[in-house]
Amino acid sequence: MFEKVLVANRGEIAVRIVRALDELDVGSVAVYSELDRDAPHVTRAGEAYNLGEGPAADNYLNVEKILDVARRSGAEAIHPGYGFLAENAPFAEACEQTGVVFIGPPASAIEAMGSKTRARELMQAAGVPIVPGTTEPVATVADALKIIKKQIGFPVAVKAAGGGGGKGFRVALAEEELEAAFEGASREGEKFFSDPTVYLERYLPDPRHVEVQVLADRHGNVIHLGERDCSIQRRHQKLIEESPAPEWILDQAMRERIGQIGVEAARAVDYVGAGTIEGLFSMNGSPPTREPEYFFLEMNTRVQVEHCVTEMTTGIDIVKEGIRAAAGEELAYGQADVLLRGHAIECRINAEDASKNFAPAPGQIMSYSEPTGPGVRVDSGVRAGSEVSPMYDPMVAKLIVWDADRAQATRRMLRALGEYEIGGLRTLIPFHKALLASDQWARGETCRDLLEDKKWLKSLAVLAAEAPAPADEEDQQKLEQSYSVEVSGKRFDVRVIGPPAPPPSIGTAPNGAAPATAAKPRRSRLADKSAAGAADGPDVLSSPLQGNMWKVLVKQGDTVEEGQLLCIIEAMKMENEITAHKAGIIVELPITEGAPIQAGAPIATIKSAA
Repeated sequence: MFEKVLVANRGEIAVRIVRALDELDVGSVAVYSELDRDAPHVTRAGEAYNLGEGPAADNYLNVEKILDVARRSGAEAIHPGYGFLAENAPFAEACEQTGVVFIGPPASAIEAMGSKTRARELMQAAGVPIVPGTTEPVATVADALKIIKKQIGFPVAVKAAGGGGGKGFRVALAEEELEAAFEGASREGEKFFSDPTVYLERYLPDPRHVEVQVLADRHGNVIHLGERDCSIQRRHQKLIEESPAPEWILDQAMRERIGQIGVEAARAVDYVGAGTIEGLFSMNGSPPTREPEYFFLEMNTRVQVEHCVTEMTTGIDIVKEGIRAAAGEELAYGQADVLLRGHAIECRINAEDASKNFAPAPGQIMSYSEPTGPGVRVDSGVRAGSEVSPMYDPMVAKLIVWDADRAQATRRMLRALGEYEIGGLRTLIPFHKALLASDQWARGETCRDLLEDKKWLKSLAVLAAEAPAPADEEDQQKLEQSYSVEVSGKRFDVRVIGPPAPPPSIGTAPNGAAPATAAKPRRSRLADKSAAGAADGPDVLSSPLQGNMWKVLVKQGDTVEEGQLLCIIEAMKMENEITAHKAGIIVELPITEGAPIQAGAPIATIKSAA
């Protein structure tokens, strides 16, 4: 086993890995950006090193800096978590070349599965069923149209070859939507994965997203830990996961078949560590038989965000098993040892406003209290005072519950959501409470009707609490407080005695509601006629969020229709489409591509046509 491991990540997954290292009696090293100076993962690890300011490319994605910290700290291995460098084959190779163990699969497996077209080709050769479509990249919109008309038909999914996590995924329901879908998938592929190539798949209109967890070691042992149903999604990104799938959806025979597909896929690339085979399950398959079908979608060559639900139903610590496998140990379990018990559900607690079509809602957490009790687990990387930055993804925490069956687990989750208090920040807690109380969830549906129902989403808006009055200066007493200092980039803790920090200037609110003084987003994709009553006038459209102006599709003087796409704002790793709140002429357009924009800043002034 290793003596010391560097965790090349942030947030809840970094804390999760450090805890596993503690239990394995292995030293931990954290890295952090300037924005994350006071983040829990920094203080939780045995050592911590500052990677500097700027965007993720300058710190968490900077291979040279991370390998330098590994050298300086004496770390023998690096755990990448998920995201950032987790599925970066050149990084895995660089680790190997410098004598540092990459805790994950070999670079060859990452490379093979990192390209979705290559992965489809490999799986097809291994006899694993794939969604009908192309196994080679498609160069142009014209080429795509020819292939669709000849082989696939509409609706079609256009997907980035290097994509994942919902990025680089667009759907064209008809021919007139193909160009926008093709360009959008290619653009996101280039932005997030440095690969603009795309491929095509038959789009299954309402499939279930069912995946299987696999574990493999360097001794040829491969097992699966059952399936997870991740069908509750927005923008092809998961919101709620459960394990196992509802029993009336997936029978034992299909469960065994899906598990075997996962094992075969892992063996096909000589996999090592924890990985996930994602697939699409259709209860009503292709004619003429209409038998249920399961198709390979992609392999995530890393620990998944939702690994927790599988840990709850199997009792197997997936993170620790992955570390042991990287250290050369054999798996502690065989396939016969894997037994699923009860039911687990995970809700992603994101800093998003569901009532604004899941618009990112970065900000500071003013008060924080996690739920507890039997069968409740919270994986978080925040505390009171933490800042949820638009520089990173919007996840605040993961709330996981376990109980004897799905119905009881649902009730336990609703209880836990009611106990969860996050003051000063809009989160998805109100959304989760409403969806889990719905008949659709009880029936085990994909809930797409709710997720696409703008009226239902708008009903989730919550009122904020009043701001508390600040304390009088004369009532303040001196306190002993802990601070952190850095020497040559390494973090040390010191104590200082003095007055407490001043109280926050904005209010707190329970259960993920926004503070009364928070900036109020005006519009995103949900722009409608109610803008006429906005405080900034009937003509001004304001930004609903903070981010970067990725693309501007109109110019001053243009005549636009209500609902027409005006621009795209990138925030928290998501593209947010901003539409016109009314029809008319754009008389002012104070925005520039590539420039930052603040929540509430004007995007356009639209005057009604005379």
